[in-house]
Amino acid sequence: MPRYTDESKDRVRQAADIVDLVSARTDLRRAGPGRFMGLCPFHEERTPSFSVNADEGLYHCFGCGAGGDVFSFVMETEGLDFVGALESLAQRYGVELEVADEDPAAAERRKRRERLLEVLERAASFYERWLWESREAEPARRYLRGRGITEETLRTYRVGYAPSAWDRLMNAGLQGGFTHREMYDAGLLVRPNKSRPPARLYDRFRRRIMFPLTDQRGRVLGFGARALGADQQPKYINSSDNEIYHKGRQLFGAHLARAAAARAGEVIVAEGYMDVLALHQAGIENVVGIMGTSLTEDQVGELGKLARRVLLALDADNAGQEAMVRAARVAQGRRLELRVVPLDEGRDPADIVTEDGPEAARALIERSVPFVSFRVERELATGDATTAEGKDRIIAALRPIFAQVPPSALREELLAHVASRLDLQPALVSSWLAQPGSREPGSGAPTAHRGEPGGSQAPPPRLPRQAPLSPVVRAERDFLVHCIAMPDEAEPLLASVPDEAFSSDGMRRVVAHLRGHLRAPAEGLPEDEPGLRRAIAALVAAADQIRPSRAALQGQLANVELAHLDRQIEAAKASGAGGIAELRARRERLVERRDMLIQQWLDETAPVE
Repeated sequence: MPRYTDESKDRVRQAADIVDLVSARTDLRRAGPGRFMGLCPFHEERTPSFSVNADEGLYHCFGCGAGGDVFSFVMETEGLDFVGALESLAQRYGVELEVADEDPAAAERRKRRERLLEVLERAASFYERWLWESREAEPARRYLRGRGITEETLRTYRVGYAPSAWDRLMNAGLQGGFTHREMYDAGLLVRPNKSRPPARLYDRFRRRIMFPLTDQRGRVLGFGARALGADQQPKYINSSDNEIYHKGRQLFGAHLARAAAARAGEVIVAEGYMDVLALHQAGIENVVGIMGTSLTEDQVGELGKLARRVLLALDADNAGQEAMVRAARVAQGRRLELRVVPLDEGRDPADIVTEDGPEAARALIERSVPFVSFRVERELATGDATTAEGKDRIIAALRPIFAQVPPSALREELLAHVASRLDLQPALVSSWLAQPGSREPGSGAPTAHRGEPGGSQAPPPRLPRQAPLSPVVRAERDFLVHCIAMPDEAEPLLASVPDEAFSSDGMRRVVAHLRGHLRAPAEGLPEDEPGLRRAIAALVAAADQIRPSRAALQGQLANVELAHLDRQIEAAKASGAGGIAELRARRERLVERRDMLIQQWLDETAPVE
């Protein structure tokens, strides 16, 4: 992993627009010069408590305590580490990063990865050109047009075509300065027998429609390829897993769906490439593809980075329904709300867009149901409700499903629906379903939260509210808030206060940072101290809300000094050392000064009659 210079980090911090980043996740409204407020994207709330300081590039939630700078926000919302967030922001805002001195081995690994990414990018461009410029690709263009996909959509997703020749891409890569080994390691070349020499290598993808598979930043990591001819098997192939590409981690189109999913608060999961393209073209841009019927844990993790609500728009056949059940098991405990888009068997989202139109597709998505409703309906549809034994088996199958649904209106609706379908008394059905029974494999605790397969209507767990501050910590915090609000007056005062006047190592670390960055608190924040970034963001947000006052600044400093004196007096008592009388005399004088300053501040803020 590369280590970038501090100057590079500062340039990215200055170039990144915190308002632009946050606005992709929640609506912001101006609350003052350089200050914005909105609903917190990190916890559910109805009254805005999320503050953004555009000038400093910081955010802070007064409700849950989330906070930090542009790097923190990208790390939290996109699931990246600091380097990933730095690289993503640099790419987004056009900042060139400079690599600091690194050991030769690390430099070699970084350069190798960059070369593989470069050859994959060149391959994507190569396939794109062949789709649009070659005579051979006319059948591919005709097929795509027949599926109702426009050129604009195809270019958005960088769809391409791999020519039928065995070595067309390989020769283009060699001419571009890449080696056989680099193209092989990137998954672009294969050989019939690994014992053969490199000269036997040939293009992995031939006579196929190519779909680039990217990371969340849009960098090409591999390809999915659809056969064009009926004689080609298998119909779909992917890049083989390698040091760049891992199929089980990929979501097709995630980089294009990210902003729309953040705005909508939900992401739609389709099975195939054409489903994603068709829905996107229909104006439903928060859609990704899983490229098959299995949803892996890594893919679920990637979905969670996009949105908390996941709508499964998979085929209604048995394989698709089993895939949804597996998806729920994989998603267990990840605080995701799973819903199911009702599709007719034999029709996929692309068919609906093509045959019924975009409005029909949007209406269908709006009719998504909680996952537990889908499970109940599935058991009712596949069971035998014509005999008593069949009804007993349905009840037994439903029991572990209902064990995950807490008391709610949804539960009552489902109970009534089951009773109606089985032609039984609702009270009997309720009592039978409430009896102990085996829970579903991997189902977790019976009491479900929203995001667990059975509890899609319950709200997600809230982040805890900030714990009340102790009087000592509040005094220290209020002093630092006034320091940020009045840097000219506060700078000499902050420099004069000894470190031991502050009650904790964490607070002393905040003070040390502010002593060097009082006029620009967001600058110089270390990448490995997220707690410090949150603390600075909270202080800056609080400073935005106060009326600066010299008397208040000095009064808060007196409170800090009083708390420090109290600790000194207690320590002297415990050790039996002398000087307690002098310490108490100093305390009395400080109390008088503090009270005078507070009265002066109250006089300054009193309304004029």
